Amino acid sequence: MWPPVQGMIAMALQPWPLVRQGDKAHPVPSLQYHLRARGHTVTVDGDFGPRTDAAVRAFQQSKGLAVDGIAGPLTWKALVTTVRHGDQGDAVKSVQEEFQYRNQSEDPGNAPLVDGIFGPVTEAAVRDWQQFLHDNDEPAMAVDGIAGPMTFQSLISGMYAG
Repeated sequence: MWPPVQGMIAMALQPWPLVRQGDKAHPVPSLQYHLRARGHTVTVDGDFGPRTDAAVRAFQQSKGLAVDGIAGPLTWKALVTTVRHGDQGDAVKSVQEEFQYRNQSEDPGNAPLVDGIFGPVTEAAVRDWQQFLHDNDEPAMAVDGIAGPMTFQSLISGMYAG
């Protein structure tokens, strides 16, 4: 699965995206999975509609952030949770969703399944991704198989997607 397509130009770690009501597709599912991991009842459908907007606003208020309904850098940093081998749940699904998003084959088996279980396949994908970024773009990227803030930022920002 990694490295991505040969000949791609190196890029530094991309900033957290701005995601707001009306947005559809990537990275809305990851936002919705992280909101669910924080106890908010939203459907993961890739559509940033009124329920996702209300959940973002409620999360922002609970964290003392500006309540604007926009998932920007401060909201993302407060929202994402570190996940590692053995963890289960919606935050794990976010990591798995990001690898499925980058899976350019017709076979969903070429990336971790979105099952919410951080097992060896998900850990290997995270480690391979981190190694690729460490070697090519971001030497500060730890290669530890743990999806923490920097790994999530690189995934959610859309680096090497598409």
